[in-house]
Amino acid sequence: MENVKCLCQDILQECRKVIVGNEKEIKLMIMSIFSGGHVLIEAVPGTGKTTLVKTMAKILGLASERIQFVSDLMPSDILGVTIYDQKDQDFKFRKGPIFTNILLADEINRAVPRTQSALLEAMEEHQVTIDGNLYALAKPFVVMATQNPVEFESTFNLPLAQLDRFFVKISLSYPKAEEEAYMLANMRFVNDLQEVSTITQAETLLEIQSTCEAIHVSVEIIGYVMDIIKATREKKEILVGASPRAAKSLVQGAKAWAMIQGRDFVTPDDIQELAVPMLAHRMIVNPMGTGAVKGGEAMIKKIIEETKVRK
Repeated sequence: MENVKCLCQDILQECRKVIVGNEKEIKLMIMSIFSGGHVLIEAVPGTGKTTLVKTMAKILGLASERIQFVSDLMPSDILGVTIYDQKDQDFKFRKGPIFTNILLADEINRAVPRTQSALLEAMEEHQVTIDGNLYALAKPFVVMATQNPVEFESTFNLPLAQLDRFFVKISLSYPKAEEEAYMLANMRFVNDLQEVSTITQAETLLEIQSTCEAIHVSVEIIGYVMDIIKATREKKEILVGASPRAAKSLVQGAKAWAMIQGRDFVTPDDIQELAVPMLAHRMIVNPMGTGAVKGGEAMIKKIIEETKVRK
C-alpha cells in the first residue's frame, strides 16, 4: 500500500507544476483512475479543467484523445465509422477517438442527447457496438468529461443514466489568493506540459486496479454504506435516490481511497469523505421540496450526519 501512497504523492507533485490548488479534487481524480471509474469535472471557464486532464494523461503515460462536444457532433464522430474501401472492395471500420485510454469529453453537455448516449455502452461495458460488431476498448479506459455550470444556452442536461456512470464528480474552485499570486509570479503563461514528467504506465495502473479489489471491507462498513444508500431512497426531499451501481462505486472508491492513504482496509471516514462527490450527482432532488433549495450535496451531508456508524 505504501507504493500506491507514494505514487499518489508523486502524481500530485507533478500536477503542481501546472495546476495550482484543488489538491483534494485531484486526489479524487486519482482515486477514480485507480478504481477504473469515470470523472465529471464541473467548473467555470479558465479554472484548468482541460489542462488538468491533459496533465494527468501525460503523468500517467496514457494515450488520450479530446473531443469538443458541440450540437452537431454525431455518434460516429466519437465511435468511428464503417467506410467502403474501393481499392480492396470491402468495408472497413475506421476507429474513432474513443479508442484511447483517457477520453476528454470537453463541454459534454453541449452535445445533443443522441450523441451523449453514444458513451453509455463504452462507460459501463468498456466496449462499443457498431454495425452489429463488438469492439473492445483500451485498458484502462477512462472518460473525463467537463461542463460549465453557469452557462445554459445551447446545452442539454446529462440524463441520470449517464450521470450514474460517472464514478465521481469534482468541482474546481478558484485558487486562493496566495496560490494565484504564486501562479502569476512563477508559472509560464504558455505551458505546453514540457515540465511534466511521465512517472507510470498503463500496466502499473491495471495492477493497482487489481490490488484495489483486495482491500478489506468489513461487514460493519458494508452495513454503513447500505444505511446511507437506503436513506437517499427514503427521504421525501429526494425523488430518485442512489442506485445499486452508486453503492457499489462508493465501496470501490473507498478501497482506492484507503490505498492512497497507505491502508489495506476501509474506515467509516473513507465513506464519509467520498459520499458527497460520489453520490450527490446521481440523485434527483424534489424540485418542490426543501431539498431543491439545499441541493444534492447538502442532502448527502445531512444523511451522513444522521446515519450512525455501525460497530
